[in-house]
Amino acid sequence: MLVRQNRAPFNRARATVVSAATLLGIALAGCNGSFADNNPTQAAASSPPPAIATASPRNVAAALPDFASLVDHYGPAVVNVAVVGKQQPVSNEGPGGMSPNDPFQDFFRRFGQPMPRNQQPARGEGSGFIVSADGYILTNAHVVADADEVTVKTTDRREYTAKVVGFDEATDVAVLKIDAKNLPTVKIGDPAKLRPGEWVIAIGSPFGFENSVTAGIVSATSRSMPGSNYAPFIQTDVAVNPGNSGGPLFNMQGEVVGINSQIYSRSGGYMGLSFAIPIDVASNVQQQLVSNGKVTRSRIGVSIQDVNAQLAESFGLDRPKGALVGMVEENGPGAKAGIKAGDVILKVDGTDIEQSSQLPGLIASKKPGSTVNLDVWREGGIKHISAKPVEIVDKGTKVANRDAVESDETAKLGLVVRPLQKQEKAQVDTQGELVVEDSDGPAAAAGVQRGDIILGVNGRPVKSVDELKVAARKTKGKIVALLIERDSAQIFVPVRIG
Repeated sequence: MLVRQNRAPFNRARATVVSAATLLGIALAGCNGSFADNNPTQAAASSPPPAIATASPRNVAAALPDFASLVDHYGPAVVNVAVVGKQQPVSNEGPGGMSPNDPFQDFFRRFGQPMPRNQQPARGEGSGFIVSADGYILTNAHVVADADEVTVKTTDRREYTAKVVGFDEATDVAVLKIDAKNLPTVKIGDPAKLRPGEWVIAIGSPFGFENSVTAGIVSATSRSMPGSNYAPFIQTDVAVNPGNSGGPLFNMQGEVVGINSQIYSRSGGYMGLSFAIPIDVASNVQQQLVSNGKVTRSRIGVSIQDVNAQLAESFGLDRPKGALVGMVEENGPGAKAGIKAGDVILKVDGTDIEQSSQLPGLIASKKPGSTVNLDVWREGGIKHISAKPVEIVDKGTKVANRDAVESDETAKLGLVVRPLQKQEKAQVDTQGELVVEDSDGPAAAAGVQRGDIILGVNGRPVKSVDELKVAARKTKGKIVALLIERDSAQIFVPVRIG
């Protein structure tokens, strides 16, 4: 994980590697510990699920929470996630830094100069937690995104080979699956009930030290982080280090309220600021990845910024709040609904918008085409506007994932594709609808390149990602014939998927 020494050094914690105006564009796609006068240790030992009692406010200095019962009850559902990364080719330089392409390389090679070799695969560790007794596990996307092999180890030292069901880089959430039954699971809580000052604990594998427990308090909620538009992060002072990534954040009722994801650090280690993804955001991603294989988000096509004290006064608001609209996309959902530049969005379906960072996640969670009711401040009064958000088109959709749970033919193509935009189709004058964003595995070996336009599979035209999947799945043999368009020419490319 890269450590920035200057501005905003937010790092995602992986074990072996130390890793306003908000443009919606847009891509708008815990509970407090119970206070008691009785002995806190005795209260913590009550029947599960254990609620950890804290001291009465009158005797707060007399006792601190006892986390042992919580860890005993829910700790077995926390796992260690070990990954083996992809090999990267490395070419040795010749004497004096000579380029491998230099013609004199042949001369030195004959006299024992090492040939280009493959680097040893990178290895790393993270954390995760079991959310269903049949083996579904949540962790961070950055823990497993570049993994060739994923191994899950439980607290009783059993090990399982895990399959990556899918991951969502926008929220940094990944779903794993292991072949097991009757596993211990965590209890899911409500992060909306979290309040600054509440006790929380993290369990994970910092620096590879498995099943480590750290405690602290909630420092703040709904934090906006650089590059993260869809997760209102929970800020804590719980010690989180490389290897804690993907581990659970528990409240005092033993409920998971977040997934530990990032730290603020200038050294790569813990410096008092750690951030967790709210569990409701992660659960939504999990449900979509398991059910649909992808995450769908919505947008309304506006850019927004925070409302400060000066802007609030100029717009006639009683205090700074809401999301100020700076730009409205022409013919976008917002424009069609009547949203204008200078509007301040105060509510979305009844939910108050205190800071602009809340709006992208709220809109993104709505179903494309559904009706979203907005309360907008305009010219000194409230306007009620209904908008119909549209789906965000991601850069690419993974058609093939070597770790996919379903062992079908599409899981072996190795393509990242996306729909062509209207202006792109006009520029290249094509009847195709899908363009290749990236290729690896069999597709790359067959010569499929970024920018190729996919026209058909086995003589059958395809117009969408789903049609591509279906056509590949119906292939009877071990070779899929892709009809692609490249440089105004159409060619068939055989992709061996066996």
